[in-house]
Amino acid sequence: MTAFQSSDTQNDAIGRRKAAMAVLAEADLGELRDGLAAIGAVETTEMRPAETGLVMLRGRMGGDGGAFNLGEAPVTRAAVRLATGEIGFAYVLGRDKEKARAAALCDALWQSLRYRDAVDLHILTPVRARCAAARTQQREETAATRVDFFTLVRGED
Repeated sequence: MTAFQSSDTQNDAIGRRKAAMAVLAEADLGELRDGLAAIGAVETTEMRPAETGLVMLRGRMGGDGGAFNLGEAPVTRAAVRLATGEIGFAYVLGRDKEKARAAALCDALWQSLRYRDAVDLHILTPVRARCAAARTQQREETAATRVDFFTLVRGED
């Protein structure tokens, strides 16, 4: 295998993990709990107990203007290690420590080939389906309020 192929494989794995973590970010605590219950108990060690801090939100006028500080938002982070060595991380907007720990555990489980399919089946797939349904509903509600304007050509007065 060439270095280029190895790099492509690594980039693909990183991209798939990013996609999984993006889905975990949209999950609510109940979905994470239900999915983890379906997977079963797993031995873990907390590398970093869930803790809450603040992040500075930055804005930009018009997308290309100068950056400015918009305000602060609470963020909770956690890091968990499985007994097999995989380390999962999570950053969650808000102060929900249990959700941050659950999301970190899901990330660690997703990295393990033994649990990846179970995480996809019990956690990621239901969250994706819920989010897709919510987006569809929002599109339909928005389309229902759409107003089509047209111009009438008036005769010479």
